[in-house]
Amino acid sequence: MKDLSKRGLDHKEKLKVWSLWRQGKTLSEIGLTVDRHAGSIFGVLKLKGGISPVQRKRRSLSLSREERENISRGLVSALSIRAIARTIARAPSTVSREISRNGGILAYRAMIADKKAFERALRPKCCTLQKGNHLSR
Repeated sequence: MKDLSKRGLDHKEKLKVWSLWRQGKTLSEIGLTVDRHAGSIFGVLKLKGGISPVQRKRRSLSLSREERENISRGLVSALSIRAIARTIARAPSTVSREISRNGGILAYRAMIADKKAFERALRPKCCTLQKGNHLSR
């Protein structure tokens, strides 16, 4: 039996919970399967209103992890932005924005940039008024 004092369920356990929930299993049955109390299972399901979340995936047009690695290697090799853009078959403006958005030429790290991009793509986003920003004309 697992240590029940462990907080939360890991990603695989959550996938199992959602799978069993879609099959029509009760909270107690799901809890027994993943060695957790039914209340813990209820907490996981309640966060999404009992509706299984959609598996996140990247857009086909966004930069891939490999392209970000190539950008990082190009910066270390002191290549120009245009040269880096040619190697990954992207527009120089795309490469330039990617670099400036993620620390600049001296601080760019591909893995960190990839993680930040995935987080920035989360929806829904807060609206401008909710952030407290002023609207301008």
